[in-house]
Amino acid sequence: MSFEQDQAYHKTFIDLAIDLASNNVRSNCGGPFGAVVVKDGNVIATGVNRVVVAHDPTAHAEIEAIRLACRALASFQLEGCDIYSSCEPCPMCMGAIYWARPRAVYYAATQADATDAGFDDSFIYRDMALVPEARKIKMVHMLHQGAGASFELWRVANRKVLY
Repeated sequence: MSFEQDQAYHKTFIDLAIDLASNNVRSNCGGPFGAVVVKDGNVIATGVNRVVVAHDPTAHAEIEAIRLACRALASFQLEGCDIYSSCEPCPMCMGAIYWARPRAVYYAATQADATDAGFDDSFIYRDMALVPEARKIKMVHMLHQGAGASFELWRVANRKVLY
């Protein structure tokens, strides 16, 4: 594929992600975010921000698209897939993206654009860099004799799937 063909290919899916985000706002269903999972040139799944309507703080566009794509592919990873997002993914979505292991993520708007629109994730990045005891949300390490029991079971399990 030439550079121009490559750019046109990616633009098709970024345009779709942006359209999903814009339509989501127009329909009053959620925030201005859309995501598309693509494999071999085919749209596997799409997602839009549904945080408010679903009463679910994890219902971000990328998370929704990843969940649907994994179900469609009967896999917990998105090997060989690309994710197209209307905006640079937030910290939660980045975590999910790393666990899903797609080939690449393409995004349109930036963190700065999201911040200008009222979606500022910078406090999360700053807080996560702190030791647990210094974070804004109280984090308490509870010492417990059985804390590692499930990990011991996992270590000796015969039918485990590593991820």
